[in-house]
Amino acid sequence: MDEKERKNSAGQNQQEPKEQKRENPNARWYVVHVLTGQEQNVQRYIENTVPEKGLQDKILEVFVPMEEVIEMRGGKRRTVQRKFFPGYVLIRMELDRDTESFIRGVPGVTSFVTSGKEPVPLSDEEVESIMQKTRKEKVAQKVEIPFSENDPVRIIDGPFKDFTGIVSEINRERGKVRVMVSIFGRLTPVDVDFMQLKPDKK
Repeated sequence: MDEKERKNSAGQNQQEPKEQKRENPNARWYVVHVLTGQEQNVQRYIENTVPEKGLQDKILEVFVPMEEVIEMRGGKRRTVQRKFFPGYVLIRMELDRDTESFIRGVPGVTSFVTSGKEPVPLSDEEVESIMQKTRKEKVAQKVEIPFSENDPVRIIDGPFKDFTGIVSEINRERGKVRVMVSIFGRLTPVDVDFMQLKPDKK
């Protein structure tokens, strides 16, 4: 082997393989009830404590399903993250006496979702449905529109500014609201962005 080959070989030996995702053929997804608002705290506690307990080969993933929502606060549009299932955390783990005892003792955890007294795993179909919904929400943000049908509203921007009317239809995917306004004495549907509206308080 010449000098060049030795350097290439040494360089290849120095390249460490990327950390592989841990697998366990006995692991299933389980759901635990947690105190509402403590979902992320429970997730962090488990992820930080599992290695200390030597359970990293049995408790593999902790997941809090989230969605991105566009909402109005103080007249401004902002994107926030909301939980699909408030009060629940998903855990991929091998269930045995040690892992069940550890999870039940996590601060903020109240119980497993059970069938009788035994924790029951999610079916593959249920897991795939949740994962698909999460992936879709990353692509298309959900718009949180603070109006409902039949709400009285006032248009505050655009060509119909200062018109008042009643909400007749809401398109949450597009962030549009159809408002029935009186034009020349006739009720006429007008489509506006939800940010162009405010409640009409009389």
